[in-house]
Amino acid sequence: MSATAQTAQSAQQRQKRSIAGAFVGTAIEWYDFFAFGTAAALVFSTVFYPDLAQGSGLLASFATFWVGFLARPIGGLIFSHFGDRIGRKNTLIVTLLMMGIATTCIGLLPTYGQIGLAAPILLVVLRAVQGLAVGGEWGGAVVLATENSSSDKRGFAGAWVQQGSPAGSILSTVAFMLVGLLPDEQFMTWGWRIPFLFSAVLVIVALLIRSRVEESQEFAEVKAAGVTPKVPVVEAFSVAGLFIFFGVLASIVGIASAYFNNTFMLSWTTGILGMDRTVILNLILLAAVVQFLWQPVAAKLSEKYGIQTILICGLVLTLIVTPPFFMAIQSKNELFLAITLVINTIGATAYYAMLATALSDAFPARIRYTGVSLAYQLCATIFGGSTPIVAQWLLNSTGNSPWSVMAFYIIQVVLSIVGVIGLYRTKSRQQSTTAQTSSV
Repeated sequence: MSATAQTAQSAQQRQKRSIAGAFVGTAIEWYDFFAFGTAAALVFSTVFYPDLAQGSGLLASFATFWVGFLARPIGGLIFSHFGDRIGRKNTLIVTLLMMGIATTCIGLLPTYGQIGLAAPILLVVLRAVQGLAVGGEWGGAVVLATENSSSDKRGFAGAWVQQGSPAGSILSTVAFMLVGLLPDEQFMTWGWRIPFLFSAVLVIVALLIRSRVEESQEFAEVKAAGVTPKVPVVEAFSVAGLFIFFGVLASIVGIASAYFNNTFMLSWTTGILGMDRTVILNLILLAAVVQFLWQPVAAKLSEKYGIQTILICGLVLTLIVTPPFFMAIQSKNELFLAITLVINTIGATAYYAMLATALSDAFPARIRYTGVSLAYQLCATIFGGSTPIVAQWLLNSTGNSPWSVMAFYIIQVVLSIVGVIGLYRTKSRQQSTTAQTSSV
C-alpha cells in the first residue's frame, strides 16, 4: 500500500473513530440529562417537594431542572478553556465521568421524607454537576468530530453528534416506559431510580469507546504552531462576538423544543389534560425514533442543497405546524397529536442536524471549542432550561389556556430563524472583508 493510501486510510479511520466516540459519549450525556427531565415531570415534585401544591411542586421541580442549564455555560467556559489550550479528547473524558457519577448519585439520593430539606438541596447540587458536564461535552464533541472529518463530510459528522440527542432520548424514554409498568407506589418509591443507576453501565461503555479516539488534527496544528490562546473566552468575544450572539439565537429551537416535548408537554398532557402516561411516553419515543432516522437524511440533503437551506426550511416547517400541534395537544386526540408531533419533529430536527456544523464552521480552530460552547450553552441557560418553567407559568397564569404557550413557542422559532440568517450573513461579510484585504 502506498504512503498516500495509508494516509487516506488513517484519516478515514480517525474520522470514523471521532464520529463514533462523539456520538456514543454525547448519547450517554443526553440520556442522563433527559432522564432528569422526565423524572422532573413525573416524580420529583412528589418525592422531593411533597409539601407544595401540585402546580407549585411542578414549578419547583422545573426550577431544579433549570439549574442544570444555569450551570451549562459555566461548564462550557471551564472545559472549553482546557479544550482550546490542552486538547479536546482528554477534556471530553472528564465531562463524561462527571455526568455518569452525578447521574448515578441521583439514583441513590434519599427522599425528602427520609432526610428532609437536605434531599432537594443535594438534588440541586447534582443537577448542577450534570449541567457543568454537558456544558463542556457538546461543544467538544462537535469540534472533535468535525475537525477530524474531511471538509465534504463535516455536515455528516456534525449530524452524527446531533444523533446523540435522539439516541439519549430513546434510551431515557424506554427506561422510564419499562419502570413505568410498575404499580404507581413502586414506581414512585424505587422504580424511578433504575434509569439513573443504569447510567453507570452506559458510561463505562462510552469511556472504552472514547479512549480510542485520536486528538483533532486541526488542534494539533494550532498547538504545534504555538498559537493556542492564553484566555480563549476573551479572544472569542473580541474576534467572534457577533457569531456568539447569532449562535445563541440560532440554537434556540434546537435546545428548547426537546425540553418542551420531553418535560413540559409530558407534564401538561399527563397532569392537567389527564392523558395516559404510557401513551405520551410512546409519542415522545416515536418523535425520538423519527429524529434518529431523519437526521442522517437531512445531512445528505445538505450536501446537495447546502446547510443554510436545510436549517431555514426545517425552521419554516416547524413554524407552519405549530398551531395544529397545539390544537392537537388541546384536543387530547392521540392520532392528531402523533401526526403533528412527527411533522414538527421532521422540521425541527432537519434544522437541528445541521446546527452543530453551522456553529463549528463559524469559529476559527484556535477558539472553536470556546465559541461553539459559549453560543450553545448560553442559549441553553437563557432559552432551554427556562422553557418548561416559563410554559408552566404561562399555563398557570392564563387558566390553563394553551394559546399563550403557543405564542411563546412561535417566538422561539422566529428568533432561531433570525439567528441562522444573522450567522450566515456575518460569516459572508467577514469572508468578503478578508478577501478584499488579501487582494490589497
